Amino acid sequence: MRAVILADDDSVLLCRFGSPHPAVPPGATVVWAAPGGGIEPGELPLEALRRELHEETGLRVDLDPVHVWHQEVALPARVDGYDRLVNDYFLVRTERFDPRGALTDDDLAAEHVTAMRWWRHADIADYDGSDLFSPRDLATPLAALIAGDVPGTPVALGL
Repeated sequence: MRAVILADDDSVLLCRFGSPHPAVPPGATVVWAAPGGGIEPGELPLEALRRELHEETGLRVDLDPVHVWHQEVALPARVDGYDRLVNDYFLVRTERFDPRGALTDDDLAAEHVTAMRWWRHADIADYDGSDLFSPRDLATPLAALIAGDVPGTPVALGL
């Protein structure tokens, strides 16, 4: 469960995940991805999303966000215990805020979160550094959301 958190200035909040996080492919060091995480036993999907957002970013989400994207990618032998990556992305619109969740820096490090940053669409589209984004073509589906094109059913994303 992940949230595409769009601020009122159309910037998106991304977390920087380091290896050995499942989203970080072999040979890469980091991936910028939407905040979120797994569902714990007994949790409903949106409960998990709310918990993860509070823990990682400090954002509290009361309304049910719209399910906008679905990503499913095979990960053979990438990280112990993971054979595929499945992410459901939900759109959360909010005022820009300073992300600081309930987790300590040590807790975030244990989840391989090394930074959080607000990104402008142009900065993602024009990025030429060594870090990766998840999905790799994040700029394309993000542009549609920023333009107000919220899909009626989740859009399938690739790696």
